[in-house]
Amino acid sequence: MNSERVAKVAIIGGGCAAIATAFELSRPELKGRFDITVYQPGWRLGGKGASGRGPSGRIQEHGLHIWLGFYENAFRLLRECYEELAIDPGNFDVSDWRSAFIVENDVGLSSRSSKPGLHNWSATFPPRPGLPGDPISTAELLSLPRYIARALDLLETLIKSTDSRRQDGGQSGGMANVGPTGFSARSIGGDPRRLLRIITDVVGGSFAVSAAVLVEALAVLQVGLKMLPPALTNPLNDLAEWIAHHLRKWLERSLMAEPYFQHVWELMDIVVATVVGSLRAGLLTDPRGFDAIDDYDWREWLLLNGASERSVQSAFICGLYDLVMSYEDGARPRLAASSALRGTLMMFFNYRGALYWRLRAGMGDVIFAPYYEVLRRRGVKFEFFHRLNNVRLASEAELQPGERPFVTGLDFDVQAKIKGGGEYAPLIEVKGRPCWPATPDLGQLEEGERFAAEGWDFESHWDTRHVEKKSIEVVKDFDFVVLGLSVATLPYVCGEILARDPRWRAMVENVKTTATQAFQIWLKQDLRELGWTAPNFLGSANTKPFNAWCDLAHTIPEEDWSQPPRTVLYFCAALAEPPPPSGEHDPDHQASSHEQVRLNALSYLRETGCQIWPGAYDARGDFRWDLLASGDAAGSTQFLDGESRFSTQYWTANINPSDRYVLAVPGSAKYRISPLDMSYDNLTIAGDWTDCGLNEGCVEAAVISGRLAAHALSGLPRLEDIVGYDHP
Repeated sequence: MNSERVAKVAIIGGGCAAIATAFELSRPELKGRFDITVYQPGWRLGGKGASGRGPSGRIQEHGLHIWLGFYENAFRLLRECYEELAIDPGNFDVSDWRSAFIVENDVGLSSRSSKPGLHNWSATFPPRPGLPGDPISTAELLSLPRYIARALDLLETLIKSTDSRRQDGGQSGGMANVGPTGFSARSIGGDPRRLLRIITDVVGGSFAVSAAVLVEALAVLQVGLKMLPPALTNPLNDLAEWIAHHLRKWLERSLMAEPYFQHVWELMDIVVATVVGSLRAGLLTDPRGFDAIDDYDWREWLLLNGASERSVQSAFICGLYDLVMSYEDGARPRLAASSALRGTLMMFFNYRGALYWRLRAGMGDVIFAPYYEVLRRRGVKFEFFHRLNNVRLASEAELQPGERPFVTGLDFDVQAKIKGGGEYAPLIEVKGRPCWPATPDLGQLEEGERFAAEGWDFESHWDTRHVEKKSIEVVKDFDFVVLGLSVATLPYVCGEILARDPRWRAMVENVKTTATQAFQIWLKQDLRELGWTAPNFLGSANTKPFNAWCDLAHTIPEEDWSQPPRTVLYFCAALAEPPPPSGEHDPDHQASSHEQVRLNALSYLRETGCQIWPGAYDARGDFRWDLLASGDAAGSTQFLDGESRFSTQYWTANINPSDRYVLAVPGSAKYRISPLDMSYDNLTIAGDWTDCGLNEGCVEAAVISGRLAAHALSGLPRLEDIVGYDHP
């Protein structure tokens, strides 16, 4: 590229990946090398992370958004965004990026109990040094051997704590009253031959196995992982399997039928199967890393490596499937072992600061509004109400010998035009904070009254109404294209590429997505008054049709109520695949799915919530609908009785191709295409569906992908500066 020429970049989409790409390409240090325009359907940015403000300034989300403490790239870019905004904050309160988050170290799971209701299990993860997004050294990055070492540390801690608790309960056989183990990791020194003799003695020996013996065997395994070369890993495999066998026997012999111990039993069973499986599969030396086990489902892989059926159906495993919506067609649980193992290890062993970071307000408010403002100040242009219809490729006849295919044009439906031909101003102010509204400002649009009367839905894929067609051409209007849409949109906009490129067809066919559902209720009583006694954790592994929920009372002060409620509860889950639309244009398709989510939510409140919040139900077991707060929502509750009061709450069916959650189903990783793949001369891709090193449906994967797309066009950021990107 000629560094003196400004290259025009068309970025399609406004989700995390697209915005990360725009942020990187518009950095001041690039000195204006790129003239960037973001094209977005509808009136707001955010993609699957979009949120809007409804009646009483209520935050209305696509789902339940929690950032994890290992999101190094996502936090790094957001922190830089806030720092830049702080130079000239305008209407933004950016005293500190941490003002956008509340730290959370409690994790919880719910499972069915032999008694009425659910059994809640929770654990507190202590804060770890540093903060996500801090500079990170190579020494701090965890390799797979280091992950295994952390897993062994966890096993040791669980064995010791369990044995100590058994002693406190008067059980015999504790670590305090066992004799010498007969072998010691400390005696190995740096002698590999001594290590191998100890392993042989342990594996072939016949002696009573206690907690102390198991802890010492784990220490020997730790030493071996650090000492032995790859060619000598078989003895370690033997030792790991010996530990697994005797640990399970010790657990079955020693642990009582108390729910606490049941969960510990399941957790240790899962961890030991993970360690054994990693060594058996040679993951520590395989150049494919985690992807070497991508063809297995997570449950299948654990079972193959000795985990019990009870453990793989436990709340821990159900919670992981729930966390990443891993239900193909919204119903069938499918999650690649590679993604599950990578994501779990990163989540629990790579976090900095806190395990979870709750957003203080909506994603649109604390993430996308600041990004929009910074990008706009940098000169990035935004074309709202532009829906991409087609990516045009140069024909075979147009290509010179040896020339790669390239994009010649982009065809859009212009959904609406701005009065006076000006720029659409998307943000509103709620309690002094710039936010995205839940509906567009029709007063800024030509024919806004007609759109309202006819019910145009600018965010429905199946409402294809538009006011004009628009095409932009290569060289004249753009030099490069960043396709930041979801993989589920590609069949609708990339017909020419799919017809000519078998790799893209394979990606679309094999990288699956699922529809999701969510609802929110604002309540006049808090969790304690509703009967909840556990810590206020992110609840998961619950019951259908909504298997994840969370209390977000901390967002109420961010809303604009005349009489604020005491709390708000968020629910989300995968949604069973809806019936297909009647055709390309079917404005009612979205509405029918929304109605299904409403019915699902009502069913949940009638039949399931009583197990979680007994105080929200009367003596007959009926939900107390009078608890619902509406503010100035249409159909205020003062005129409604019973179940009809739910009409003032919020629910959504995320069935648009751009809203569907990206899955990591078994065997799909090899079909993903990297943003660094430049098969097309002026086109790159960005999204959590690409091959980005973290093939998960999450904010961090999207941001990594966006940074890779920027690198593909500019050479920056450097690949070594993209934390977690470890592909060749």
